[in-house]
Amino acid sequence: MENSVIKSQAYGKDLVRVVRVVRHPDGWQEIADYTVRCLLSGEEFGPSYTKGDNKLVVATDSQKNTVFYLAKTLPAEKVMVPEVFATEIASFMVNKYAHVTTCHVKITTKPWERMRFDNKSHPHSFYREGKESRWTEAVITKNSPPSASSLTTALTSGFYDLEVLKTTNSSFVDFWRDELATLPDMPDRVLSTRVLCQWKFVSTDLAKLQQQPFDAIYAGAKRNTLDSFANDPRAWVHASVQTTLYIMADRILNDFAAVDDVYYALPNIHYFPFDMSKFGLKNLQSDAEVYMPLADPSGYITATISRPSKGKY
Repeated sequence: MENSVIKSQAYGKDLVRVVRVVRHPDGWQEIADYTVRCLLSGEEFGPSYTKGDNKLVVATDSQKNTVFYLAKTLPAEKVMVPEVFATEIASFMVNKYAHVTTCHVKITTKPWERMRFDNKSHPHSFYREGKESRWTEAVITKNSPPSASSLTTALTSGFYDLEVLKTTNSSFVDFWRDELATLPDMPDRVLSTRVLCQWKFVSTDLAKLQQQPFDAIYAGAKRNTLDSFANDPRAWVHASVQTTLYIMADRILNDFAAVDDVYYALPNIHYFPFDMSKFGLKNLQSDAEVYMPLADPSGYITATISRPSKGKY
């Protein structure tokens, strides 16, 4: 056992629930509701694994306390945007502890919708309804450890569990045929998926990166996802999930120059017309009106789309 080596390691605190409320003088209030994971890594943590030496271990409880400390002491604008808060936590860790080489912070946002009455937004009351979850991951690494004078930040943001469905303008035809193919051509079908979308930034200038309009990028990515799915005529002509995915990502890259690449995972949640021929009823192809949803097995389509200089296609 003593001859084994550590290939990689990281430790920290997960599922740290923290809420920040901003109270403005006019009575208007804002809320950010986060679940945070903070992980530290560095070669000098090796003895804690191999020799039981904890002298350099920053306790996971201390990491939890740091999240709450920064949520209180940072200016509101550095907490209310998850990308900025994640990079603030990560940069704090690598700057405070010389033996920490990399800090990896993931934040998942719990969305709260502001209540509206008589077409007016309520100043301090919110409700929660089923919708996608926004998240971000910041990984800040020292380029020349132990010095923190030069850092590289890899920031990935996205959302998941955005459920969408359309009842037409999707097809799957002209696919590979052999003795194992039993699926018929589907020139028009119900298409449903649960979207996971993420986009990436890489920078050595943290201050400049934090100036990116992260909320606008998130809103734009969601808008392009929904609009491509429902309205983009290119997705109607070539209506496979793969084509729809590519159009979604391409639009995000065109709208936001700071984004390096976009990844989607789209499980194809099947809705098959129920065969009613035994009842003397037509319910297939153009006659389909009644469907049987199948949660599994499902198709699973993924791709990472980047700019031409970084891609193959």
